[in-house]
Amino acid sequence: MIKLTHRALLAGIVAGSCGIASAAFAGACPTDQMKTDVRAAVTTPAKGVTDTTLAAVDLAKEPIAAKDRQLRFRKLTIEPNGIVPWHSHTDRPAIIFVQQGEIYEYASNCAVPILHKEGEVRPEVQGTSHWWENKGTKTVILYVGDILHDKDDHNM
Repeated sequence: MIKLTHRALLAGIVAGSCGIASAAFAGACPTDQMKTDVRAAVTTPAKGVTDTTLAAVDLAKEPIAAKDRQLRFRKLTIEPNGIVPWHSHTDRPAIIFVQQGEIYEYASNCAVPILHKEGEVRPEVQGTSHWWENKGTKTVILYVGDILHDKDDHNM
């Protein structure tokens, strides 16, 4: 059963990565705007965000044996004018799927805001620190696969 589950997970990752190659470009930082630490951290608190963990796996109990780490699948609902506060992906990779709406990302390594549209996928890796804002009139829904390290990180 575990092998089948891991195979299904691997198949999903492979299938999803095919979509990343085509979808992510539209929501990426323009090459000429990429700069190291161009945007400073902000302290704006979370606003209008509901963060629901739909499933989690304790990675210490899996063959990977990653102590104090969880693989999570989450749903973030961001209301109009809502804000996902500044956070870092230094040791916590994630993949974001924009299921509904449009949302702006303000990344530490991009001099301009990045617009993410419905249907796009955004990988978040080491070197990514950012915050997100829903400037639209429609609620944004994001699905997030991530690795949790610090239990207090990303509490909204």
